[in-house]
Amino acid sequence: MTAPTVAPSRSAVFARTLQGHRAALMDLYADLPDEQAQFAAWEGGMSFVGLADHLSGSSERFLSMVQGQTPGALPAPSADLPAARLRLQQTTDAALGVISALSNEDLSRRVTAFGGRELPISALLDMVIAHEAHHKGQVWLMARMIGIKPPMFVKMG
Repeated sequence: MTAPTVAPSRSAVFARTLQGHRAALMDLYADLPDEQAQFAAWEGGMSFVGLADHLSGSSERFLSMVQGQTPGALPAPSADLPAARLRLQQTTDAALGVISALSNEDLSRRVTAFGGRELPISALLDMVIAHEAHHKGQVWLMARMIGIKPPMFVKMG
């Protein structure tokens, strides 16, 4: 007799979704030449380092909101691509740890989010993942502009 399959928890689905996006992003960042760290697609646009720091900062702000804290000031910008890569990895690990530990009750809990708006944590997670995909698309375009072929948009498994 086959054992019944158990559906993954909602938090596991959120964690896997963010992990798929971040893993693909980290793969692309590993391929970016360090000398392209400050490349931006348009004047006034975020550079590769700026986008990595922005996504890292978003993860940190999310963690603060989930814990009921007011997000603090953003850290100083990364000095170079290696520092931005490290910050991305650290914030990814922290975010995935917190997301994986959320219960269904936690996902329903309302927190104060952007602009003082109250949202269930599950809606905040949807926003974080959509924000990630939006900026990741910019990184994919910029990589192509400098001659780098990006990996698949989401890393599976």
